[in-house]
Parts: sequence; structure tokens; C-alpha cells
Amino acid sequence: MNAYQSLADDYYVNMNLSTEMELPSNRETVLHFFEQLQKSYPEMRNFYSRDKRDFVLEEDKDRGNHRWCAVEPRRISSGYVNPEQTEDAWEQHRRILEIAPYGLSVSPLDCEALDLLMGFDFNYRGNHNHLVAEALGVCPAMEGLGALPGATIISHEPNITIALDDECRLQCRLSVESRTNAYQIRTGEFQEEQLSVYITARHYGSLSNGQTYPELLKRLQEVCCHVVDNYATESVLQPLARAIALG
Repeated sequence: MNAYQSLADDYYVNMNLSTEMELPSNRETVLHFFEQLQKSYPEMRNFYSRDKRDFVLEEDKDRGNHRWCAVEPRRISSGYVNPEQTEDAWEQHRRILEIAPYGLSVSPLDCEALDLLMGFDFNYRGNHNHLVAEALGVCPAMEGLGALPGATIISHEPNITIALDDECRLQCRLSVESRTNAYQIRTGEFQEEQLSVYITARHYGSLSNGQTYPELLKRLQEVCCHVVDNYATESVLQPLARAIALG
């Protein structure tokens, strides 16, 4: 089993390339792009459009793990849910970034942002906000709010974004997303929903002279893995898993 996948109920690696200019949307160009991708991944055979300008190619979702790719007016997205090996996800994203420059006329100048996300979902029936506060704690400056008479935490989604260069073009964000709302807390009726942890590395702006999209992706991959391996696993993911197991 993938070591990362063992940290949560579901694990996925997504890539988004946002462009300054609109991408081509004519039938021949879009289909040719997906046909080139399908040559590398023949199981990606479910093609459909949504909202007229969004096009998606994906594998069957009922297998437990699947690949997908989407082309929107100003964004190319790619994801792999529960990959057997994380390298398979890296390779998929690299392949898409290799095809995109000539398949969809994406220039290194045309990059608004390239981001890579490693996501971890935990299935939990209960108050996500309370669980996060219990497992990860609350900022010391805010702890007193939770101690007010009758206080109930209805929103607690810690996140932090750091810059990794002087120009703040390379950034990394760690965030927790709860899906518990005030109605569920008020009624005490909770459905089993996914509590998510996201580690996102993002580069803003055009690529450096001579730099390629796959090279930039490699840098984002290094950032994500470093944060997951050296911080998020021990300080965020494992405490949440233990709290859920004890809950």
C-alpha cells in the first residue's frame, strides 16, 4: 500500500495549471489533447462536458482509485485518487504538462499559477470542528473564547501559508477543512462526512527563462513531500487519525 494512503481513508494528488489567457475550446483541439493523454492511460475513457466549456476525461470511479483530467476555459486540472504509488500521480501530472504546451498552446508566459495539492480525507460522523480543536489544539490567543459560558466551537479550520522565496512567488499552504455546519451542531444530527487536510504548493506567475512546466512541477513536488514527511504527518494527520479512532 502507498505509505501516504495509509495515513487517511482517502488520499489524492491534484495538479492545477491556471492560465492568463483562455485555452482553446474548439472540438478538434480538445479531443486531440485528450486522445494524446489516453494513449498513456487507456483506462481513461469516460469523456463528458459540463457547463458547455468544461471537458473531463476520467477512469471509472467505482474501482476505489481513479485518474481524471479536466480542461476549463482558463485552467487545466489533473488528479489521481488513491494511487497505488505516488510516483504514478507525479508521472500523470508530468505527462499532462508535457502535452499541454503543444496540445493546448500553453506558453511558459501564460502561467497565472501552477499548484500541486496532496489531500487527505478522514471519514468521521460527528462535530469536525470539535475534533480538530481536540486533536490539534487552538491558537493560545483564542483559547479563552472556547471557555466562555455556553460556548460551542462551530468553525475551526486552521490554516497557514508560507512563502519560500523572497518574491513570495513560491508558496505552501497547509489547511484543514471541516464539513460540519451550525445546523448539525444545533440538532446533534451528524452524517459521516469527510474531514480534509490539504497541503498545497503553488508557484505564481510566468516561468523563468528556459524553465519548463515539468521542471516546475518537480519543485512543487519536493515542497509538498517535505511538508508532509517532516511536519504534517506527525503534527496533523496522525493526531487526527488517533482522535477519530478514540472517538
